[in-house]
Amino acid sequence: MTQTTEAAAAEESSPGPRRTRIHRAWFVAAVAFVTILGAAAFRSLPGLLIDPLHEEFGWSRGTIGAAVSINLALYGLTAPFAAALMDRFGIRRVVAVALTVIALGSGLTYWMTAAWQLLLCWGLLVGLGTGSMALAFAATVTNRWFTERRGLVTGILTAASASGQLIFLPVLALMVDAGHWRPAAVTVALAALAVVPFVWLLLRDHPADVGLKPYGAKEFVPKPVPVPGAARRAVRVLFSAARTGPFWLLAGTFAICGASTNGLIQTHFVPAAHDHGMPVPAAASLLAVIGVFDVVGTIFSGWLTDRFEPRRLLAVYYALRGISLLFLPMLLAPSVHPPMLFFIVFYGLDWVATVPPTIALCREQYGEDSAIVFGWVLASHQVGAAIVAFLGGVARDVFGTYDMVWYASGALCAAAALMALVIRRRTVPVGAVA
Repeated sequence: MTQTTEAAAAEESSPGPRRTRIHRAWFVAAVAFVTILGAAAFRSLPGLLIDPLHEEFGWSRGTIGAAVSINLALYGLTAPFAAALMDRFGIRRVVAVALTVIALGSGLTYWMTAAWQLLLCWGLLVGLGTGSMALAFAATVTNRWFTERRGLVTGILTAASASGQLIFLPVLALMVDAGHWRPAAVTVALAALAVVPFVWLLLRDHPADVGLKPYGAKEFVPKPVPVPGAARRAVRVLFSAARTGPFWLLAGTFAICGASTNGLIQTHFVPAAHDHGMPVPAAASLLAVIGVFDVVGTIFSGWLTDRFEPRRLLAVYYALRGISLLFLPMLLAPSVHPPMLFFIVFYGLDWVATVPPTIALCREQYGEDSAIVFGWVLASHQVGAAIVAFLGGVARDVFGTYDMVWYASGALCAAAALMALVIRRRTVPVGAVA
């Protein structure tokens, strides 16, 4: 503590030119960006596996959807505990272990021959690993290293996942379309492992570790003492937040967000487009293009969140998303045409634009516990995604089409827009929620 305080004092008294140097927080954000980018391969694969696994093993789409559902649910349910574990053991250790678990689960699918193995590897192991470095990771890095530009940094880190999807999705789609889904699974495993050295060597847990103030902070912030009982803290924060109305509204809107993105478009868009005669690589490329505009939309949303009321931003995002989904069944065709491209661009801009204002509202409402609270809100996001990933596959088995799922999701987005508008504003001193 003495060394870090002295370092902070030295920073305060350093000559003028040193102040022009780039703050270490931006390098930490860059490492976090690369980490999320490299690990994004696992998010690109599930929607591509539905048809190949159905054809090779004869498993129903509902069964395959169940594995994706477990993955998505654990992705969310693990997040709040991971946020607490990061407080206890540090970001580096938790994220490095998570990436290793992802690599193990994805790599083992190479040898699977039964549906329960898919549930175990892709559902359980990859779900636990991804949940441990979910958006709660981005929230923790942002909260610790930044006082200013939090909305912008949150948008950038959130966009990293979409950037990874842009890089990996076309490559994985070509592998799968050529009948090689197993090398695609191995590629995911190797991508996760490749990021581990970057995390271990370059990431730092807290500005105090290198004797710095958070970016934009006026005073030096000592590193908090590790708190034992990470699981107990996560549960305690949940029970505390659950006694407040804003938590349920945030959780409800984010559940619908997950249902209409990860659960619906990411999981079922490629097979739905293929049902209409579109080649898998073409459909996957459209999904990758969503990732391009997701980057733009999320960063822009972070910029807007620093300047405008986040409740109103959320309402606009959900309303526009719901309208676009109602038009999707009319746009699916054997080839790509301009109206479909417009949908892809529009949906991409809106994909995870909801994240920066949702994190901002969690920070406003719950202060120092906001990262853990957001972890639980993210859990609801993934539970919503898991439900639709499963029910979407069941609907396709029963009705032979996805149309019902598109319309229902559009209606849910309209409900989310109304829920966002009724989240009350918390009027507390700034220091209580910083």
